[in-house]
Amino acid sequence: MKFAIVSDTHDNIANFTKVINWLNKEGIKLILHCGDISTQATITEAEKIFEGEIKYARGNADYGLDDIPDKNEVEVESGNPSEISGRFSRKIAICHFPDMAKKLCQSKNYDLVFYGHTHKPWAENENGCKMINPGEMAGQFYRPSFAVYDTEMDNLELKIIDQL
Repeated sequence: MKFAIVSDTHDNIANFTKVINWLNKEGIKLILHCGDISTQATITEAEKIFEGEIKYARGNADYGLDDIPDKNEVEVESGNPSEISGRFSRKIAICHFPDMAKKLCQSKNYDLVFYGHTHKPWAENENGCKMINPGEMAGQFYRPSFAVYDTEMDNLELKIIDQL
């Protein structure tokens, strides 16, 4: 299984649409959004065209989206499906702020924590947990990017939107 991790869309529906169209073509059925999608209009448009599920965490630029939680969780199976003994579960959390991501990693409850806010793609290990920022969809400060995690290969790949 593969899923996408995005953050800091800031209502850039053109970039989000490009990513969603690519994800649909690749058969990816889950997006984890780490906050700052910004408005309900962008959520509505994204959910209209994405052929899977989108899970959200609220950021500081999410206006009127009080029903979105500050953090969200998902559990996925990892490992090679042809090797039953090689299968394991990965507990994942998403949030917006780096400080919250660090605390989630330090809780030892998660294998992976994805976050946003800084707009900068980044990966580090914190207390045996991978803490990852997929960059920004908006293209405000850095080249617009997102990440794709492959659970079978236990591999994360950064994607640059203008190279899709």
